[in-house]
Amino acid sequence: MTLLERVGWPWGVLGAAIPQVVFAVAIVVVPLLAAAGIALAVALVQAAIFRARGEPTTTVAGGVLGVAIASGISVWTGSAANFFLVGIVAALVGLVATTASVVVRRPLTGLAWNALHGGGHAWREDRPVRRAHDVATLAAAAVFGARFVVTQWLYGIDATGGLAIAKVVMGTPMTLVAAAVAFWAFRRSTRRLITPTATPEDRLSPG
Repeated sequence: MTLLERVGWPWGVLGAAIPQVVFAVAIVVVPLLAAAGIALAVALVQAAIFRARGEPTTTVAGGVLGVAIASGISVWTGSAANFFLVGIVAALVGLVATTASVVVRRPLTGLAWNALHGGGHAWREDRPVRRAHDVATLAAAAVFGARFVVTQWLYGIDATGGLAIAKVVMGTPMTLVAAAVAFWAFRRSTRRLITPTATPEDRLSPG
């Protein structure tokens, strides 16, 4: 199973925006409680479909839990914009975590690669590998940062529809960019630290 599959790609990422878009549309025509209920119902239907497809349990449960928390906060505070508050906080946490990991010279993508390959590789001592993971982790930090800045601004002006649009526009497309950079760093690490380098005798061997 690849790293992307472990986090529920593509259905976990693509499906995360659907309940939020449904909520933004529903809030225009129905009361807040009903809109939150509709969004949660959509998340439950998605969860059933994803589980039937064999998606990871963490992806299914995480999607429903996220919408349930967002709905609860929104209804409790009486604010439609607060439905998106969880995502805003998550973007901030992601920004801080990824940036801090690079500052302390333990980029998160490098830790993830090492964990997925047994945890015994001296990847931090290999300068090209560490630099690749610095780049990949900073790419993720840039995505988190952009999401936080834009959604925090939209939240400040109470633009519920804008928050839903930002979720779509800054969701899958930006995730794909960060994933591509992480994939490059993973491949570079594997080639340098795991894939054996052929010796001259190996290259001359007919087998």
